[in-house]
Amino acid sequence: MAIDLHTHSTASDGTLSPAALIDYARTKGLEALAITDHDTVEGLAEALAEAAKTGFEVVPGVESSAQYPRGTLHILGYYMDFTGASFLKQLSVLQDARADRNPKIVAKLQALGLDITFEEIEQEAGNGLVGRPHFAQVLVKKGYVKDPQQAFDRYLKKGAAAYEEKFRFPVKDAIRMIAEAGGIPVLSHPVTLNCNNLQLETEVKAWRDFGLQGIEAYYSEHDQLQTRLYEELARRYQLVTTGGSDFHGNMIKGIDLGSGRGNLNIPYSVLEGLKKKKLSW
Repeated sequence: MAIDLHTHSTASDGTLSPAALIDYARTKGLEALAITDHDTVEGLAEALAEAAKTGFEVVPGVESSAQYPRGTLHILGYYMDFTGASFLKQLSVLQDARADRNPKIVAKLQALGLDITFEEIEQEAGNGLVGRPHFAQVLVKKGYVKDPQQAFDRYLKKGAAAYEEKFRFPVKDAIRMIAEAGGIPVLSHPVTLNCNNLQLETEVKAWRDFGLQGIEAYYSEHDQLQTRLYEELARRYQLVTTGGSDFHGNMIKGIDLGSGRGNLNIPYSVLEGLKKKKLSW
């Protein structure tokens, strides 16, 4: 009865279509799956239609970036009304910010002497939103780096040579966007915040007051000590714990659906906790 509540499809920066992702989840023996594409819900209708053919359980989700000076902050949303006009309008602001940033990254790469065009990046993304992983894939294919991680380290991560900042909502607004759509806002992969335990607890307490309802405790890059810390924070502040692999298909090597880097086995009871939170929220 294993599940995965953090996955990406070709609607953003995964390499499997929503339908193919559902099919793969079934072959892996998963009981439920959340598709949480970056700043878009374009893949959810296809995923739900595919799942309906077999009775497979799909949790509608999204993953949105928010402002955070110390590190990377993402907010996951679950069970929101993903067809609501206000919700979609706010997502479009984030999508426009991505679209505005991408040509600037291309210009920086070209200024560094790399033969890269935006058309190549768009082709890599297919019909999905263009993101930095697509830049990384093109850099690998053209031989400028050996793998996507090196692309990020050398060119694409914050502080790297071709990094370009983009607009993000303040944390309060990112949480509110999901909550106002009837969804459950959850702090994604807290390890990427790059803060110490005291700072994390201070932030979680403040964000709970904004409407945060959960913490992603079970994650491919969390070790056992971190997982226990996040579980304890969730208990202390009456938050639900969730978990997922952050599967992107072939975009990120070494992370498989459901099992992450081999360290995950998220039981269905985690999803039951999320459902109970939805009922009380």
